Amino acid sequence: MFSNAYLLLITAATLWGGNAVAGRLAADEWQSFTFTFIRWLVTILCLLPFTYRHLIHDWPVLRTRVLVLFCMGAFGMGLFNVTMYTALRYTTAVNASIEQSLMPVLIILANFLFFRQRAAFWQLVGVALSIVGVIVTSTNGEPFGFFSGALNRGDALMITAAVFYAGYTISLRWRPSIHWLSFLFVIGCGAASICLPLTIWEINTKGFVAPGLQGWLLLAYAVIFPTLVAQLAFARGVELIGGNRAGLFINLVPIFGSLLAVLIIGESFRAYHAIGLVLVLGGIFLAEKSAVQ
Repeated sequence: MFSNAYLLLITAATLWGGNAVAGRLAADEWQSFTFTFIRWLVTILCLLPFTYRHLIHDWPVLRTRVLVLFCMGAFGMGLFNVTMYTALRYTTAVNASIEQSLMPVLIILANFLFFRQRAAFWQLVGVALSIVGVIVTSTNGEPFGFFSGALNRGDALMITAAVFYAGYTISLRWRPSIHWLSFLFVIGCGAASICLPLTIWEINTKGFVAPGLQGWLLLAYAVIFPTLVAQLAFARGVELIGGNRAGLFINLVPIFGSLLAVLIIGESFRAYHAIGLVLVLGGIFLAEKSAVQ
């Protein structure tokens, strides 16, 4: 299995899709900031026994870039997860899964606006299609309602989360050449660090209610599968077939997320979800194909 890039990348996309479902279920058990902080705290504690040798080896590079990596973890992992888990209190896992697919579109736009990367006509058409697809999804099939305040709070937060993660993805161009375990550990520290004051504020203002067994199982899922296993599978997939080809598999996340939300928690998959998903994925396909050409 560890030599089959396609199986590894599909596994990663499935586990990341399941994170939206876990977040929707966790909303009934955990407060968002606390859940995210404990998730990343447990993650870095689990990583430490396997990472410390790589950290020692990579330290000459890390000490010059540690602030950059902390900021990447704070925004791309910490604030993304906090915002997503908060969004899932107000919207469905199906909506959140489809809205996550806005990330590649935002990356293309940012590269065009800030880094002057040329964009072909059909690439821009693909970006526009994807944005329309997200609007259709987030307004429950009434896209013109977007301009009259019909956007659900949860959907607005999920779109904000997509902006955070897109910014993190763009910042990977400045990632230093270090072992992927060292990288994951340091950005995990950044995520936990930014969530700590938010968690203290949350507990002081709302109190802390210990979750039940399901809540702890959801936390274990979030730590083990979308964080550790998916990151390992994706890193190995990139190693086998390269980043450009591997990146296309991220487009499977909204499909698997929507499917798991329907199968596991019984959410409805309506016609506007299908229209939004087709528009988003079709737009991403068109944009990426145009970019390759």
